[in-house]
Amino acid sequence: MKKTVLVTGGNGQLGQCIQSIANQFPSLHFLFVDKDILDITNEKDVLDFFEAHHIHWCINCAAYTAVDHAEENQELALQVNVVGARNIANACQRNGSKLIQISTDFVFDGKSSNPYKETDRVNPLGVYGLTKLNGEVEVKKNCPSYFIVRTSWLYSEFGNNFMKTMLRLGSEKTQLSVVNDQIGSPTYAIDLAEALIQIIQLDTDNYGIYHYSNHGQISWFDFAKTIFELTNNDLSLNPILSKDYATLAERPKYSVLDTSKITDEFALKIPFWKDSLANALSKVK
Repeated sequence: MKKTVLVTGGNGQLGQCIQSIANQFPSLHFLFVDKDILDITNEKDVLDFFEAHHIHWCINCAAYTAVDHAEENQELALQVNVVGARNIANACQRNGSKLIQISTDFVFDGKSSNPYKETDRVNPLGVYGLTKLNGEVEVKKNCPSYFIVRTSWLYSEFGNNFMKTMLRLGSEKTQLSVVNDQIGSPTYAIDLAEALIQIIQLDTDNYGIYHYSNHGQISWFDFAKTIFELTNNDLSLNPILSKDYATLAERPKYSVLDTSKITDEFALKIPFWKDSLANALSKVK
C-alpha cells in the first residue's frame, strides 16, 4: 500500500520542489495543499482534513517566511509558525502520522564561529526566528513522532529567492551592492526535498532535530558573485556591510549548520553549494 504524504505549503518554494520530483517516488502518494485548501491556523479544519485522509507522513512546509515583514506582522507570523505548527503536530499525534517540520538557521543568533550543531544554544534575533523556534517547541510538545529539519538560505528555480532576485537585478542593472559580512550555506531546495523524501523512505524512529544545508560556507556577496560568474554577467558588484544595508530584522552574522548528524543517520550525500547552484541555474535557463 502506498504511503500518503501530506505537504502543507504546497505552492511555496520547497513545496513546489517536492512536487517537481514527486513522480520519481511511485511508492508514495503525495497530497499538496496550500492555505486555500487547508488553513493550518484553524485547528478544526486541520483535524477534519487528517481524519478525512489516511495521512502517514506530513511535511509541514507552510510558514510565514518574510523575515522583515514579520517584525510588523507579529500576530500573523505567530498564527502560521506557532499555532499552525501546533495544530499540525496535534493532528499527527491523534492520527498516528509522522511529522517533518521545516525550521530555520534563524533560531541562532550568529555569534558562533563554528557550524551550529542541533544541541547548540538557540537565541533568535527577530520575530521570524522566534516564531519558528516556538513552532519547534509546539511540535516537540504535541507529537513525539517528529523530525525537525532546520535549513538555511533556500533557493531554487521556484518561488522568490536570492538567486532569482540576483538574476532579475542582473538583467536590469550594471552595478549592485551585496552584504559581505553575513556567512552561511546556500541550500538548493531540490536537494533538501530529496533529503526529506529519503527520511520518509527509511522510516526510522530516530526522531529529533536535524540540520540540512549544502556543504560549504560563503557570504551573500560571494553567492551573488558566483551567480553572475556562472551566468557570464559582468556587472559591477560591490561588497558592503550589514550596517550599510538597513533592514527591519537583524540577521545572524554566522549561521552555518553542522550537517553531520543528518548525513550519518540517513546516509545522505550532500552536494557542495557551488555544484548545486550550477544545477539550479541550468534549470532556470
